[in-house]
Amino acid sequence: MAKELEKLMEQIEQLRSELHELIKNRSFTDPEVISASQMLDAVLNEYQNIVSKRKS
Repeated sequence: MAKELEKLMEQIEQLRSELHELIKNRSFTDPEVISASQMLDAVLNEYQNIVSKRKS
């Protein structure tokens, strides 16, 4: 389980970095920015679900 969380954290940081780079050159409503944001949201939700299950 810890390996899975570590992998998700790495993925979150990568997606955040990519999103920040996109935002430098595009608007918040650009389809590519929206897509990148949605991917990050999905991984963050997955991480949160795992953490919540571990606490209960």
